[in-house]
Amino acid sequence: MRLGLHYWTYSTPAEAAQIAPTLAETARIAEDAGVSSFTVMDHYFQMEHRGTADEPMLEAYTTLGYVAGLTRRMTLGVLVTGVMYRHPGLLAKIVTTLDVLSGGRARLGIGASWYEREQRGLGVPVVPVAERFERLEETLRICLQMWSADDGPFRGRYYDLDETLCVPAPLTRPHPPILVGGGGEKKTLLLAARYADACNLFATTPDEVAHKLDVLRRHCADEGRDYDAITKTVLYTGPVLDAPDTFLADAETYAGLGIGELEVMPDRHPVRFAESLASTILPRLAAVG
Repeated sequence: MRLGLHYWTYSTPAEAAQIAPTLAETARIAEDAGVSSFTVMDHYFQMEHRGTADEPMLEAYTTLGYVAGLTRRMTLGVLVTGVMYRHPGLLAKIVTTLDVLSGGRARLGIGASWYEREQRGLGVPVVPVAERFERLEETLRICLQMWSADDGPFRGRYYDLDETLCVPAPLTRPHPPILVGGGGEKKTLLLAARYADACNLFATTPDEVAHKLDVLRRHCADEGRDYDAITKTVLYTGPVLDAPDTFLADAETYAGLGIGELEVMPDRHPVRFAESLASTILPRLAAVG
């Protein structure tokens, strides 16, 4: 079982000048301890079910570029990119840039986006849910074309690109892994089956995750995809450091379902969280899965 660190808040410590050194130290400790991936949110306002909208928040890919320069091994990605926040052709170039400058460690995590307050607040178009998913599929197709030998035009319902030129190409071949985030059974998991190298689900309960994986398996069968070729990841929302035995038991259960990576979120000062992961969780997690 691999462990990912999902860096979701910049509110601790409170001083803006401490954000960068705290982020840097957290990433260093996590990588040295064997954390396999480092992800950030694609939000501009903090989520209101986790805090208040006016809490500190950084742009995701700029943040990952900073982390890339400080690390050497961890996979870097956004959990997950909101489809409405960047034009698909530019998104492919952004992820390519991260992949090239990180030495081939980028992962494109993407989803349909949902946080309308920040979209309306910053002037991002708010479109119906059905359209967001149609745009998501077009975005996935554009990224795959940008990362292929085909640099010709793309003509879609929402996006027209005269040239899908992407030079340099990503270092990761055939392209940076694509992760589709979310558990929607009709649309999200279908797109994961059709296009993704990985999926990400909320670790609600093992029974719920097992059900979502069964849905993904059926979509893979319909799409002619190898279910086992898709890496399954989950975002763990329960306590980790305060209930290590429960966390490790849950990790064992999720491993039994075929989950390959658990993403955990700091619930205290990020440096202290990473230090405790390194000393108390990762040595025991190595025996799981």
